[in-house]
Parts: sequence; C-alpha cells; structure tokens
Amino acid sequence: MACPFAKHTSSEQFQRQPSIAEAHNWNLDEDLSEIPGDALTLTHLNAAIQLLTAPSIDNVHEALMSLISKYSNRWPGLSKLKSERSELSIYPHYDYLADIQDNLTQIDESAVSEILVHLGEELIQTACVGVIERAFKCLGSDLQEFLGSLDGVYDVLKLQEEDISDTGFVCAGEGELIFTSERPVLAWLLLGCLRALSRLLFNCEPEIELEPLPGDTPRYRYLLRVDEPVQEILDRRGPADIVSGDARDLKVSNHFFCDAFPWHFIMDEQLRLVQMGSAFSRLFKGHVGAGTAGLCASTVFRFKRPRGLQLHFREIVRRTNTPFMISLRAPPGRPDFFAKGLEIKGQMVFCPESNALLFVGSPFLDGLEGLTCNGLFISDIPLHDATREVILVGEQARAQDGLRRRMDKLKSSIEEANAAVIKERKKNVSLLQLIFPAEIAERLWLGAQIDAKTYPEVTMLFSDIVGFTSICSRATPFMVINMLENLYKHFDELCGFFDVYKVETIGDAYCVASGLHRASIYDAHKVAWMALRMIETCTLYNTHDGQHIKMRIGIHTGTVLAGVVGRKMPRYCLFGHNVTIANKFESGSEACKINISPTTREWLVKHPDFDFQLNARDASYMPKEFTDSKGLTCYFLEGYKHPTLSNDRPLQEHIEEAMRQTLQDTAETITLEVAAQ
Repeated sequence: MACPFAKHTSSEQFQRQPSIAEAHNWNLDEDLSEIPGDALTLTHLNAAIQLLTAPSIDNVHEALMSLISKYSNRWPGLSKLKSERSELSIYPHYDYLADIQDNLTQIDESAVSEILVHLGEELIQTACVGVIERAFKCLGSDLQEFLGSLDGVYDVLKLQEEDISDTGFVCAGEGELIFTSERPVLAWLLLGCLRALSRLLFNCEPEIELEPLPGDTPRYRYLLRVDEPVQEILDRRGPADIVSGDARDLKVSNHFFCDAFPWHFIMDEQLRLVQMGSAFSRLFKGHVGAGTAGLCASTVFRFKRPRGLQLHFREIVRRTNTPFMISLRAPPGRPDFFAKGLEIKGQMVFCPESNALLFVGSPFLDGLEGLTCNGLFISDIPLHDATREVILVGEQARAQDGLRRRMDKLKSSIEEANAAVIKERKKNVSLLQLIFPAEIAERLWLGAQIDAKTYPEVTMLFSDIVGFTSICSRATPFMVINMLENLYKHFDELCGFFDVYKVETIGDAYCVASGLHRASIYDAHKVAWMALRMIETCTLYNTHDGQHIKMRIGIHTGTVLAGVVGRKMPRYCLFGHNVTIANKFESGSEACKINISPTTREWLVKHPDFDFQLNARDASYMPKEFTDSKGLTCYFLEGYKHPTLSNDRPLQEHIEEAMRQTLQDTAETITLEVAAQ
C-alpha cells in the first residue's frame, strides 16, 4: 500500500500570511569571490528567486529592449519606452517597473497587463541563463515541486536576511501559488515568468489564472493547470492493487514508527496531540500520553516559525511547504522542566487518510553541550538523522574556532610587537638621518658595509665667527653655548630649506656641503644662497656684550672623497685636497664677507637666469694650494637679485623665488627623463 503521509492538502482555498519578503540585492561578486569555478551556491539561489520578486534595473531594461524588438509591430507605442541604460544608473532607487507601467497606461491602457506578462516572459528568457537557470532547476523535478520549493526555500532565505516583512510565496495546494507583494506590477510580471519557466524547465504550457485575493495585504492567487496524459499519471502512481486509502493498512506499527521517528507528533483537526515519538515521550515523562490524551499542542509546543502563523488546522495545512521551528514549553505542573526552550526544526505533513497533521523534525543543536544541557543523549538522534553529524561537526568546529581564536590572539600580539619595532626603527632611522645622509643612514641601519665614495663637483661651505677666541675669553661658557645654540639652530633650518647636508660643527666652525646626498645642477647656487642668508642671520643675534655676530665664509667646488669613519660615534667625513682648499678660502675671507673660488663662480654664472653679484678680488688672495691658479682669482659674493622681482624687494624674497624656480626646473627635468625612458 502507499504511505498515507505521501499526499498533501487538497486544492481547497485557504488564507494565510506569508513569511517571505522581497530578497535583498546580494552581491554575487563579493559573496562568490572565494568559490572556485561555477559552483552553485545559496547566493545563486537567492539571486534566482530575486529575479521573480525584485528584478534589478539591468534585468528589467534588457527584457524591455527584447520586448520592444519582438512586439513593436503589434504595439507601435512600445518604441517610446526605449532608453539608455546609462541614464538609469544615476538613480539607484528608481522604480523602473512602476514607471514602465505608467507609460504603458498612456500607450494602451487596455493592454497593460498583457504587455507586462510578455515582459515577464522576456525577463526569464534574457536573465535565466547559466548558473541562474541551474539554480531554478534545483528547486524541483516538476512544476508542482517547483512551486512548493519557492515557498520553503524562500522562507529560509528570508531567515538568513532576518527579514520579517510580509512578502513572498505560499504554495497552498496542487497547482496553486499565492504571491504577496506591495507592488501590483510584479503580480503580472510573475505570471509571465511562471509561463516562461514552465516552458524552459519542464517543457509544458500550463494554463495560468491570476486573481487578486481580498485583504489588507495585496495578495494574488495563481492557478496552474497542466493537461497530462492518463498513462503518465498512472505510471507515477504505480499499480492500483497496492494502493490503499485506509491508514490502518499501514505495514508499520505505532511502536516501531515512534522509535524510528523519535521527534515526531501527530495532531488531529482540533490540534490535539494523538501520538508522540519516543524522544518527546521520554522528555515529558508521561505528562503527554494515554492519560492525557487530548492535550492541545500549543500547551507544550510554541510555534516559532513560520512567523505570524495562526494556530488553526487549515492555516497549518497551507504551510506544509514551509519549514517549521517549534520550541518546548514546560508541561503543566513542571515549572522546572529542564528541556524548556529546546528547539525542534522540521516539516508538517498533512495526512488526508486520517485528517491529521504529522510533524517530523530533529533537535536544532550544534554541539554536545546543547545536547546534554537539555537532558538528551546521542542515542536520542536516529542513525538516519544528519543531526548526529551536525553535533559532532559542531564540536570539531568549536575546537577549530578555539584554535583560530588563539592563533588570532597570537597574531595580534605579533602584529603589535612588529608595529612597535617598526615605530622604534623609524625613530632610530630618523636619528641616523639627522647625522648622516638618508642613503647612508639606511645602509647603516641595515648593517651594510659603507664604502668610501668619490663625489665630483661637491660645493663646500666653511664658516667661522670673527673674534671667537676673544668672545670666549670675555664671556662665560654658558653665554657662548647659548649664543651658538641660537645661531646654529637658525642655520639648521636653512639647511633644510636649501636641501644641503650639514657636515659638522666644531666650535665656531660651521660646515655644509651640497652634492653629496643628491646631485643637482644647482648645488653651488643653493650653497651660495645659504651663505647670503647666514650673513643676514648673523645681524639678528648679538654677542654677550651686545655686538652683532660677524662671520666669514668660504665656498669652493671640487671633487671630494666621503665615507663613514669610526665604530663608536661614527662620523661622515670629507677628505681630499679640495676640502683643504675650501677651508683656505674661508681663512682668506673677511668679516661679513663670502669668499668664493673660481670653480664655484663657473657654476654660478652657467645659468643666466640667476643674477649673483660677484666682486673680483686681487689674484694675491688666491690660496697657494690652489693648482693652476694662473690668471684666476677669487670673488666676494655681495648679493643676489632675481630677474622677476624688483631690486627693492628683500633678499629673502629674491632667494625664495629662485628656489621655487630651481624646484620647478628640477621637476620638469625629471619628467622629461622619465618620458625619454
């Protein structure tokens, strides 16, 4: 005989509140970024059903263009609906379907519903391809199974999104689907979608009737009828001699059925419990049994899902395609019931032979702790029930989660320590960069060997304070140090502005160089401008007896050898004959004067855009150590005037304008070199 639980509700018309809302617009690219190939996922299933409940603007626009190309002869006014997709992208919340419906009303009001049905068919033909088509196919092997899955699957998807709005599907019986939506235009669109899906998936042409249902919430009933050959119906039902309509002919005893399905119960038409599985019976310990026959199910069970379910027999029958979630209540007289709140997830089955409802489910648990705290045992879960694996896998997952948390904590501590090390390294590197050129400082930090290197055309500046020995003899050490600190602090700022390297300070001697840390055609210019600013700065500071500080400066350009000397307090030193010559030009200078060599003058006059005021000196002032000095002489640098500024502007403004020009020229040179490469 056939199983009495194999049949479902008849096609009687019932009313119910659906539990499904319009699907959210899930981003497939993000959700599936780590899934290889074209594997079918829950996201694809959600996207497929969303095509029926909330199609995107892209999908609707593509379907509309296809509709216009096919039916423009029948309805010439459709061509007015043509638009560019780019025009719609600027309106992310634009109700494209409602706008189409309004425009169709103006074109041909009598044909609006028919056109929308055709639009639904085009929507499926244009969008139901690839993985979306596979997602629809997995819902059922025939049309009735497909309709039932729309109810149950979409309800699960709503739960994933925690959506409690009253929108979605209800498969109320054979060939009957109820759709709830606040947007009436979707009702006609869905009619066309169902027609197209029937042809595409099941190769059938059902007759579909659409009628609105009364009520506060907009609902629409779809009645689908498919004419099947009689032989196919008989083949599906099987031989007639083994079919029985009497539940008493079932070849399974009650005791065996209760042991095989320990988490089941049966309710009659008044929702009274007439039978319970062995697990329920053990938990309630005789409080629900032969002595309490007729106990209402709502007394010991709370129906948590579907949401908004009315506890009436016919209302529950309508929800047989929706997953159920119930929780246990404390039975009468048992306020200390230890399994209170235990959740059971399962399915309701309508048994027409006995006009009863059968619930078959499993405890909704994810680990051994949830099992034992409710007084349950592994043996309470049947071998055929996948909940056993869920519990054990849940324990394994918890162990892995614990390990992952420990690893994450260890990773965080390592990252924090690494960040602290990087922070300290930056401090050390910054300190080294105050002493050495940036490239040398980085190599020192990395422990690399620093080899001495020859640098051509380095411009060096040596300076000292005139009468410094006399000042030291007449002032206290604190006064001298305070004077030098204020003066050299200003000089250090000038080094940063002109991008020159401060070599060292020894007493009153202040030495800088340009062309060491980075070479430029303006190295001599920068040092000359800094010398002018140094002379100008000296007028801002006084000695202990109120006299302006007077400096003498010498500048020379030539080839030098540079390298790091020493292990304890290493210094970056300059060596070579030209270093000595630069010092000689400083010795041969005068108070508040800048004595420059012939080689430095050649660099200063190479570029006519820069007007340095140079005053030639007698050849006798040339240092004797300067080789090939015949016909050459040294010069006093008296000032600088930039061609773009008037002569009455301060020296500082002339120099700043010159620096801006050098930076611009350097940037343009770099750009040209990159373009040439």
